[in-house]
Amino acid sequence: MKKFILNPLGTACLGLILTCLLFAPFGDSAEAENMPRVKEYRIERSMSKEAMACIQCHKKEHPGLFADWANSRHASANITCLDCHQAEEHDADVSQEHFKQYERGDNPWGSKEYRVPVAAAVTPKDCSRCHPDEAVQYSKSKHANTLEIIWKIDPWLNKGMNSDLERQAGCLYCHGTILKTKDGKLDHSTWPNVGVGRINMDGSKGSCTSCHTRHRFSVMEARKPESCGQCHLGPDHPQIEIFTESKHGDIYAAFGDDYNWNASPGTWTPGVDFRGPTCASCHMSGAGTVMTSHDVTERLSWELQAPLTVRPQDFKPLPAQSNWETERNKMKEVCMQCHGKAWVNDHYTKMDGVVQEYNEVYFKPAKAKLDELYEKGLLDKSRFFDERLEVEYYELWHHEGRRARMGTAMMAPDYAWWHGFYECKKRFNNFMEEANHLIETGQKAYVAKDYPNDTGSTKKPEEIFGGEK
Repeated sequence: MKKFILNPLGTACLGLILTCLLFAPFGDSAEAENMPRVKEYRIERSMSKEAMACIQCHKKEHPGLFADWANSRHASANITCLDCHQAEEHDADVSQEHFKQYERGDNPWGSKEYRVPVAAAVTPKDCSRCHPDEAVQYSKSKHANTLEIIWKIDPWLNKGMNSDLERQAGCLYCHGTILKTKDGKLDHSTWPNVGVGRINMDGSKGSCTSCHTRHRFSVMEARKPESCGQCHLGPDHPQIEIFTESKHGDIYAAFGDDYNWNASPGTWTPGVDFRGPTCASCHMSGAGTVMTSHDVTERLSWELQAPLTVRPQDFKPLPAQSNWETERNKMKEVCMQCHGKAWVNDHYTKMDGVVQEYNEVYFKPAKAKLDELYEKGLLDKSRFFDERLEVEYYELWHHEGRRARMGTAMMAPDYAWWHGFYECKKRFNNFMEEANHLIETGQKAYVAKDYPNDTGSTKKPEEIFGGEK
């Protein structure tokens, strides 16, 4: 294990200036958008006394935190606590509580001499000082904008059908909170949170530590499927379970220990550094002429999580800014690092067929029947989930329908069939049986009068929507 040795005097051990110029190609092609732009890196092997105070204090107070940082690439490049956490005194997210650390008498580093304003939450805007391309790509992704997406389409939020605490502990832990302060420190109702769509007080969206957990910020960790599996699991989006069932997951389980997880960013290569892909290697990492990107919306040719499967540029809550065929060709090139052209094309032919059958056979008839029930007043449209048919309809697309489509896309036959279309058939038949009975008899559906914890706010966040209702 490497040991990080600090100079207790805080003097410069080595002066180094590294300037690296990377030129992006000219042109207006979609590929050119993600090519590296001109960058300049300046790394000086020195450390201010304030930065030294941070490190020495946290080394004593939070040894696990210090150990993570000391073994990170940041530490090797002399990136200290202050490079990420330092803020302006007037910034809204400055920790007033932290200023008390400089009034302690039991710590030689806790004196006013070292007083610096810091913010606990490090944001993509902070990270962009060294990682500008990654921050721009991330800001355009569905990850960064997921709070806006769910507030546009999610009945749990729009109908107030779960409590604020249920949201904080569940939904918003992955999707992200809207950070706020209270009494000089981060409000406990919004913090701690590293959700991918977190709204930060500096106006940026998301949290890089969703995937690169602090304070190691490991590229290895973000490349492994378990990192994605923190959020992408369960009955409604079981990508980690689907991956585990697939041949890709089997190869990862068998050979993953031999992968070169620590290859430098942008150099991780199929067939050289790893045998079988992970989530990151398909959706984010570079391969062939396809550039690495932190925009997970890229390379997608269908919105498989939507109720009705549409092309990404037709997904109204967040239309993609590129053409689906361009993005499909990127993913095909990634696939063809290991597979033949016929294999890849035939896979997509099958996936397109599954999408069409799901849309036409299952979703559209169910949606039409639901609309008929609302139109005839047999279901109450003012709320959602308090009538059984609303739950049946929701789970048809949100659970089984997603599993069928995603299982096909990621080549997991058990999820495509037994957890997917097989369950779709049962759900669809039960839904239609009860719906037709209500229509034939004119009987209104039973409404749950004692629906639990339907106390969540239905007001759209002003931080996202302004004054829009």
